[in-house]
Order: sequence, then C-alpha cells, then structure tokens
Amino acid sequence: MKTVETLNEGLKRGFMLTISAKDIEARVEGEVKRMAPQVRMPGFRPGKVPANLIRKMHGPALAADALNTAVQDSVQSLIAEQKIRPAMQPEVELDEGYEPGKDAEVRVSLETLPEIPEAKIDGLTLERLAVEPDEKLVDAQISQLMSSQKSFTAAPKSHKAATGDQVILDYKGTTEDGVAFEGGTGTAMAVEIGSGQLIPGFEDQLIGIKAGESRDLKVTFPKDYPAEKLQGKPANFAVTATEVKTAGEAKLNDDFAKTLGLESLEQLKGLIRDQQQQELNGLTRTHMKRKLLDQLAASHDFDVPPSMVAAEFDNIMAQIRHEAEHEEDPAAALAEIEGEADDYRKIAERRVRLGLLLSEIGTKNGVEVSQQEMNRLISQAAAQYQPKDRERFIQYVQQDPMAAAQMRAPLYEDKVVDYLFEKAEISDRTVTRAELEADLEAEEGHVHGPGCGHDHAAEAKPAKKAPAKAKAAKPTKTEPVEVAEVAKPKAAKPKAGKAEPAPEPVITAADAKPKPAKPVKDGAGGKPPAAKAKSGTKTTKA
Repeated sequence: MKTVETLNEGLKRGFMLTISAKDIEARVEGEVKRMAPQVRMPGFRPGKVPANLIRKMHGPALAADALNTAVQDSVQSLIAEQKIRPAMQPEVELDEGYEPGKDAEVRVSLETLPEIPEAKIDGLTLERLAVEPDEKLVDAQISQLMSSQKSFTAAPKSHKAATGDQVILDYKGTTEDGVAFEGGTGTAMAVEIGSGQLIPGFEDQLIGIKAGESRDLKVTFPKDYPAEKLQGKPANFAVTATEVKTAGEAKLNDDFAKTLGLESLEQLKGLIRDQQQQELNGLTRTHMKRKLLDQLAASHDFDVPPSMVAAEFDNIMAQIRHEAEHEEDPAAALAEIEGEADDYRKIAERRVRLGLLLSEIGTKNGVEVSQQEMNRLISQAAAQYQPKDRERFIQYVQQDPMAAAQMRAPLYEDKVVDYLFEKAEISDRTVTRAELEADLEAEEGHVHGPGCGHDHAAEAKPAKKAPAKAKAAKPTKTEPVEVAEVAKPKAAKPKAGKAEPAPEPVITAADAKPKPAKPVKDGAGGKPPAAKAKSGTKTTKA
C-alpha cells in the first residue's frame, strides 16, 4: 500500500491510499481457495470444482468483497501507522475511475482528536446540599395511596350518585349527526365521579343518577384528543347506570399497610421516606455535578473536532424540533429554535469538549467499567425487549463495538464524576427541598438557557389530558439527567414554546471505524431487534 498525505490542517487530515491490483487479486485467490471445498456443481465431485469455474460463477462478488476488505484493512493500517486517533468514522471514497484488475486509489478524510491539556482537577471545591425527607410529603403520598386503594360497595337503588361515588355504566357514543364511532360503545365501565379520568363534562353529568336510570350526555372532545376525527367535535353518549357504589372509608393503620403486603404503618412510612431520600440524593448529585462541570468548563479550553460538534448539534436540533411539534404553536416554536441555532451550536461544542475532557481524565486515572458491570448493563437493556428478541439484542451489542460503547458511556461518565467528587473539597449545607430545586433552576437569579454558556436539563412537560375511558396516569418522577461523557445537569424551565436539547452519548475515537468505499457494497452487520416489550422511553430536555 502506498500512502500520500494530502491534508494536514489543524485537526483535519487527508490521505490518498493506493492499493495494488496484486493485493486485491491475492485476496480473491485466497477466497476462491477457501470456497473450493464447499462448492458443488453438477458433473464434479464435492471439492473438485475447478478454480476458473468458481471465478466464473462468483467472480464479481468475490472481487467486490476483496476490494472492500482491502480498503478496510488499508485504512486501519493507516490509522495504526500514523498513530491517528480519529474523532469520528473516517470518510473513505474510492476513485470513480477504478476498474477491476487495476490499482485502487482511495481518498481518506478524517478529523483527529485534539491533544487535550493536562486536566486541572486539583483545587476543585463543591457544596453538597443535603435535604431531609419531608414528613408532610410522606403523609401526602400515603393519602394518595389510600385514595388509590378505595373499595366500593353497592348503594341502595334509591341512592343518587355524588362526587366520589362509582357508577357502573353501559354506554353508546355517537357524533352530533348520530353516527357511532369506533371505541364509543361498551358495557360495565366503572367511572368514579370527580376522578377526572374521562373527557371534560362527562363525569359531572352523572351526578344524581340512580341505578337503572338512563341519560343522554352532551360532551365535546378535547382538541388534543388522540382520535383525530373526533378532535374538538361535539358528541352524545347514551348511558345507563347498572349500579351505583359508594366508597368505603379507609383507615390509616397497620391493617391498611398489610393490604399493601407490609407488616405495619411505620414500615410503610419508612419505605416512602427511603424513596423520597433517594430522589433527594439524585437532586443533590445533579446539583453537585452541574457545579463540577461548570468549573471544568471554565478552566479548560481547547479545539474540538468540527465533525463531532456537527453530529452533536444535529442530535440537539433533531430533538428540540421534535419537541416543538408538540407545542401549541409549532410554527412559532420552530421559528424560535432556528433563530437560536448558533446558541445551540455553542451548547454542542461545550458538550463535546467536556465529553473529551472527562474521557481523558478517566483514562489517565484508571477509571474503568468492568466486564461484570457491562454485563449488568446489557441485561438491564435486554429486559426492555420481548423475550424472543433479548438474545438477539445481547448478540448485537456484543458484536457491535459502537453499540457497546454507547451503552457503556453513561456509566463511565458517572464513574469519572465520582472520581472527581473524591478529589474535590466538599462542604455540606442543609437546605429545604424548595431551596435545592430553586438552586437547580437558577444560580443566584441567573436563568440558564442557550445563550448562557451552560447546558442544563429542563423540567418535563406536563402530561396531556387523559382521553375518554382512559384511567388517569400516575405521576412519575423526573430523574436527574446523566449523560454519556457530556455535561447536561438539570436547570431552568425553558420559555413557552421553546424546547431544550436532550442528551446524546458521544462515541470516542477508540470506537471509530472507517466506512467502506462508496462504490463498494457495504457488508454492514445486523441491527438490533426493533420490537420492544414496553415503551419505557423517557423524553427529557437537557
């Protein structure tokens, strides 16, 4: 292989590789010999098919595969010989004038990782904001549990349904012109009046109904109703109450705790306190991590590969454009986003720089993710798939270095951050939850956004209203954002109509592989199974 450097400018490098026709032919010959014992052809004994016939049958495919592997091996050799650390996958392009039987000229363009200066990790100072569990919140959660554990008993036929009662309904829904619609008819549906589970106005019109009574309910579907044909449209529901039930009064005692599988009320309170403490510890860690990354960002500045910044910027823009589509005025939200593209590019640059810095700190200080930890990560991810697809997913991750690196990166970052926490001088201060959350949302009155030079996760958007017949979803906690090798702690809520970018892992140079030359058939491996067991994906803003 002949190598000529064509570009050496900053982090950009370019080369022209010449792969001899002799090398390509030797690879074809080797493949013919490998295939010969397995080829079967009428008139020949197994393994006795002449090489020239094998070439005639499979020649074009063998030549393409040989060229492809020759290009891949040559680029890998180039990277090793030149001691290059690619920032992203090298761009590889075969000369358009190439013909089988001739030397192949291949252009290779890539960006290298920068020489990262010695990390300044001595003298880091952090404050750990400690928060004790709030007993009022513990009691509120128990009250919510009691509400969800309501038991209903049949009321006398003369009883008129009131707020808090449960009505068992048969129903048939029709549009304003009397046409029944899909999903609008059913029997024995249990509705708790005042629960807010159904479309606005439905439950209120059940007040006063008795067992055996029929009513016509007039409602209007919300504008964001899932069934597009019904959005904002009036409808009529003919309902019959087959039974009315009243809620039994739950008593807060050990017996109530036992209905939940626990031994006592005190054990229940202890579990809720522990859950609350875990959540508060997560908020505390998020706060510390933000302060840590801000210090690192302020004391380190070096060139970063434009291709990595561009890739991160594309990820950010794709995410926030997707978020904008769900705003009340998508067009206005998109326009605002496009107007702030330069600010989001700065965020992307900060993410990449901090990602490279954390990776370098981890490498130089022996931070590693063990195989046991990696196996646990893979098993946890595989559990999200249908049982029949789990083994395929595990094989995919084990065979694809980039997929494994993406899974490994968040844990690796956590371990680097923990290492830096150990190095830092940490002071403790007890605060309330409100004070901690306020500090996460604003630093001394500073609202974090695209123009501030920071990159912080925003609060999750409120959930959409539940459609008719759907049970109200239980609220979920927003977990602290932990992002692979890139800084993205939580902070202020964005302005209305404005989406914040979500985190994406950064793949380091060790995972970069050259792409096959464009004219050559790509023999890329398989993709992970697509079917998942459950939609556990959480969309966050960072």
